[in-house]
Amino acid sequence: MRMLKGSLAAAAAVATALTASVGVAQTVEVDQAQDFHEEPLLWTVLVDRLEHRWQNGENSVNWEAEAFVGGDYQKIWLTTEGEKPVDGAVEEAEIQLLYSRMIGDFWDVQAGIRHDVRPQPQTTYAVLGLQGLAPYFFEVDAQAFLSEDGDLTASAEAEFDLLITQKLILQPVAEVNFALQDVEELGIGAGVSDIGLGLRLRYEIVREFAPYVGVQWERQLGQTADFARAEGEDPDVFSVLAGIRFWF
Repeated sequence: MRMLKGSLAAAAAVATALTASVGVAQTVEVDQAQDFHEEPLLWTVLVDRLEHRWQNGENSVNWEAEAFVGGDYQKIWLTTEGEKPVDGAVEEAEIQLLYSRMIGDFWDVQAGIRHDVRPQPQTTYAVLGLQGLAPYFFEVDAQAFLSEDGDLTASAEAEFDLLITQKLILQPVAEVNFALQDVEELGIGAGVSDIGLGLRLRYEIVREFAPYVGVQWERQLGQTADFARAEGEDPDVFSVLAGIRFWF
């Protein structure tokens, strides 16, 4: 009888322990789900480039800025970039509104719309992209665009921050653009349409504010270069630049 009582007591203890373990596991799962769905709401505005470019012909003011609101797993992005001659109106600018979702450590997939603002024609695109941090800390941004007219283009950009000191940072940047077909009204030829290489040296007075100087080289290729020459433009442009970078 004593052995039976002991066995029953042991079984009850095991059952209690198992019940507690299941309860803990369920609590952890609920906590993880809550952490995922109730991630803190963050936001940032970054003006990555606001610069004056001196080049052969017409000098320009160029900008590239972005803002997001969201958490670690998902965000809404608003981005813009463009170019304006110093003595004229905006020649071209683009605005993107994107939904971003984390798919792995340091990588997000993005989807949304892009609208190009220019004298003529103004064009709207569907956007699908991939953004993240590649090995050796290269920041990569690749996007594909499908226009309202069915034209398919793409771009890829990579940049890297090289710390010379804690405040002095050298940033090389490379960009390449592609097109599946000729888009003559936009002066774009099929294939690799243009490439750009930049080098910027910035000094972070504080982390949120940094003036910089640099150089930029851009080259149009193939049919895109032919379209540029037909319009009296130089397909090969070298610029010296100075600007500021700030965020909040």
